[in-house]
Amino acid sequence: MRARPLHPYLDHPGPIPFAHRGGGLEAPENSLAAFTHAIDLGYRYIETDVQVTADGRLIVFHDPVLDNLTDGQGRVGGLPWSTVSQARVGGREPIPLLDQVLETWPHLRLNIDPKSDAAALALADALRRHGALDRVCVGSFSGARLARLRRALGGALCTSAGPWEVAQVWAAGYGLPLPAPVGPHALQVPVRHKGLTVVTPGLIRAAHAGGLCVHVWTVDDAAEMDRLLDMGVDGIITDRPTLLREVMIRRGQWSDLSIR
Repeated sequence: MRARPLHPYLDHPGPIPFAHRGGGLEAPENSLAAFTHAIDLGYRYIETDVQVTADGRLIVFHDPVLDNLTDGQGRVGGLPWSTVSQARVGGREPIPLLDQVLETWPHLRLNIDPKSDAAALALADALRRHGALDRVCVGSFSGARLARLRRALGGALCTSAGPWEVAQVWAAGYGLPLPAPVGPHALQVPVRHKGLTVVTPGLIRAAHAGGLCVHVWTVDDAAEMDRLLDMGVDGIITDRPTLLREVMIRRGQWSDLSIR
């Protein structure tokens, strides 16, 4: 597996702290309020999701339906923006457009998961329009979706590994050969999946040998944060940004590169 130059998105002194959906245990997830809270703490990396409305507006939202997270109802992809915009996350915060987020914080770095093929197409267009390829990393559980985005946007796009690519690196951690990566710059993985330990010292060694960073989600326990940072991970994605900040300050690993 060949090494590759560091993407500008990943240029950060030390392990990267990510606020998952802006920090969903401290503010309504994927809202401007959550993003503002994380930024006020000193975060410049936020993990988020995008869906597309029936009339093609790209929104910052995780679920395919409004019902679970808002006071609205219905499938996002079947509703116009005029309807979706009336829904409130947690009953109080409006759903933002990705355009709003990119324009409000031009120095914010976003880790974006397009939740459908239509959202991926709209995301590619948005990143081109905003010239945002140097401050965005795209991740997805769909390897095919990632491959299409890599083809559409070229080598300037930072992406995490798809499921098959993660499996290859994980196997390399146990000594199996690993081919050169086609596109990923990072592994973004859970500590465990379906009873299997994913994040191991071997996986981290194999990833680093190939020039890949390892970011772990979603970690909300201080002891687990310490354990993973001791292991040498390159980033932690958390719903508790205040806690992760405290852990990293205590360890001398917090870099307050404020974008306020």
